[in-house]
Amino acid sequence: MATDLNHVVLVGRLTKDVGSDERSFGYVGNGQARANVSIAVNRSRKDSATGNWVEEANFFDVTIWGKQAENLKPYLTKGKQIAVDGYLKQDRWEKDGQKFSRVSIVANNVQLLGGRNDGGQQMAGGASGGFQPRSDFGQQSAPSMSNYGNDSFGGVGNDFPEDIPF
Repeated sequence: MATDLNHVVLVGRLTKDVGSDERSFGYVGNGQARANVSIAVNRSRKDSATGNWVEEANFFDVTIWGKQAENLKPYLTKGKQIAVDGYLKQDRWEKDGQKFSRVSIVANNVQLLGGRNDGGQQMAGGASGGFQPRSDFGQQSAPSMSNYGNDSFGGVGNDFPEDIPF
């Protein structure tokens, strides 16, 4: 039996601020948070007729659920670059006898990308549910050699960590 695969990874920029309207952020009946965002993913391709490189943008709707949606809400601003890992979901409906279909992305994980100046905001620890920047980075002193005394793998106290054979 063959196994099907539905997995999407995209990196793009948000097209508008989350929370700018009631459709972009809210709570469903069971109290779970839901954020609907749209991202623009740019792609370069070579035009077969002219041979020139052409930029094209594709727009994708992404739904983020639960605590991740709540935690990311203040940071999801227009122009912010994000990475989305999720799956495709197709919605089908009929209205006035006409059939409609829409494919969107449901996010399993969203990561904020870019630096402090990307979007003009700093990332707070734990905002993305993934990477958390260290606030003490660059302020730690180097480990002292006294920490490398007689150890359980036969060191004599003067060995450097680089001497470990693996």
